[in-house]
Amino acid sequence: MRDDTARDLTILSAIAQNDRLTQRYLARELGMAVSLVHLYLRRLAVKGFIRIVNVRPNRLRYLLTPKGLAEKSRLSYLYMCRTFERYREARASLREALRPLAEDGHTRIAFYGTGEAAEVAYLCLKESGLNLSTVFDAENGDRFLDLPIRSLNELIPQDFDRIVVTSFGSQEATQARIEELVGRGVSRDQIITLQR
Repeated sequence: MRDDTARDLTILSAIAQNDRLTQRYLARELGMAVSLVHLYLRRLAVKGFIRIVNVRPNRLRYLLTPKGLAEKSRLSYLYMCRTFERYREARASLREALRPLAEDGHTRIAFYGTGEAAEVAYLCLKESGLNLSTVFDAENGDRFLDLPIRSLNELIPQDFDRIVVTSFGSQEATQARIEELVGRGVSRDQIITLQR
């Protein structure tokens, strides 16, 4: 999903939930300047997806039009399709990577990262007859499926056979995580990613 598509979906969804939201609120949600949000709102209005109504001289109200509601539905559908596609790709890639591990007797599998990608990886791990032994993340705290999340500072490469980088992020983000693990003494042969 392109950045502008995701941004438009975020804005349209926010307006659908609260027509009294402010540009400042949207700027915080999107992580961008208020002036840029203003331009995006104007663009959506020109396309007929929203109406901008002056409530007071310094107060605007944003209303989702029928065309905007249809666009929000279309973008939500695209988002769901992309999510399922990423899920299928990650599952196929990980199943392929895990198959030889189960056959070779590698049993100590660690994850680097938590969240949706880690949940997909966990399902594949179980399908392959393997068990998750350790979960690492940038900072420790909380739990992931009954395992404590350990800090990367606690990482000892000899404590696991393979480590799965559980991220649906870009190739660059995944590569950065790989380099971080290598910098901590993990062999590249020990690292598995969700990307093909």
